[in-house]
This record gives sequence, C-alpha cells and structure tokens, in this order.
Amino acid sequence: QVQVVESGGALVQAGESLTLSCSVSGLSFDDYTMGWFRQTPGKDREAVSCLSLNGLYTYYADSVKGRFTISRDNAQLTVTLQMSLLKPEDTATYYCAASSINDYVADDYVPTQSYEYNYWGQGTQVTVSS
Repeated sequence: QVQVVESGGALVQAGESLTLSCSVSGLSFDDYTMGWFRQTPGKDREAVSCLSLNGLYTYYADSVKGRFTISRDNAQLTVTLQMSLLKPEDTATYYCAASSINDYVADDYVPTQSYEYNYWGQGTQVTVSS
C-alpha cells in the first residue's frame, strides 16, 4: 500500500521560513518524480515545485522562484520543500505527490499537472500572516 505523508505545515509570519517534509512508502521511490502542489479554496491545485526522479531536473512556479527549494533523499524516501521569505499569498494547503510518468517519457521531463501524478498525500496547512 502506497503512503504519502506530509508534515511541517504551520502558522508563520510573513518573511519567515518553513520546511515541509514528505515521507513515502510502498513504492519504488527512485522511479518516481516528486512534486509539491498547493491549493486554496475555490482554486485549482497548482504545482509549486517538482523534482525529477534522479534529482537533476526541477520546476518552480514563478511565484516561488528564489524563495523555495525542493530536494529529495532517495535513501530516506523523503522529499523536502524549504520555503523562505514567506508571503501571505503562500497560504494554502500543500500536497506532496508522486508521479510514475517517467516510465513513458524522458527523465528530463518534469510533470507539473495534477493528472500526471499517481499518488497524493492528505495535505498540510501553511498559513502566513501579514
């Protein structure tokens, strides 16, 4: 059984930093691209940052470039999102997801659409106060 579990969400003030962690079990972690998405009420889920299965290729939404950093530890089966200089507009539920799409496409393709991801966590809330 595949499990994707996020942790680290919190209430912080604007300008502060926060690190989200995602622990995965039940799948061959090395074979999955990992992504962080976020969603606010009434809006579609959007990709924040995604990282290829080999860790070489990344995607960052324009709104988080230079502030967020994604990383993975294939030995520990974890993916981390380091967030700095947080803004109130970063407030959302953050989801970790795993994609096996690279079974069918080149390793340098980084999926950014929700439908490209197979497994999802339950989400962790990040609230940034002004």
